[in-house]
Amino acid sequence: MGKTLTKTEIISKLAEKNGLSKKQVKQLLEDLAALAYEEAKNSFTLPGLGKLVLVERKARLARNPRTGEMVEVPAKKVVKFKVAKVCKEAVLGNK
Repeated sequence: MGKTLTKTEIISKLAEKNGLSKKQVKQLLEDLAALAYEEAKNSFTLPGLGKLVLVERKARLARNPRTGEMVEVPAKKVVKFKVAKVCKEAVLGNK
């Protein structure tokens, strides 16, 4: 498995590929993230990558692994990322 790209490396590669300054690319990424956070409650799609969605989880009973005691977990909202089919095919090489 290869090394994970850092934020700085991603910005550098995108700036070089698109002929933009690193400052412009950094601002674009920050604006995109802010927009995604704002719109996640309505679902936010990144074409070719996937979709951020807000999901309601129901209250449930769970077992505490240390004590074995049953504990009630309250209902809550969670953010999920659903990977796009195109992304899966590109990464995994399946069709």
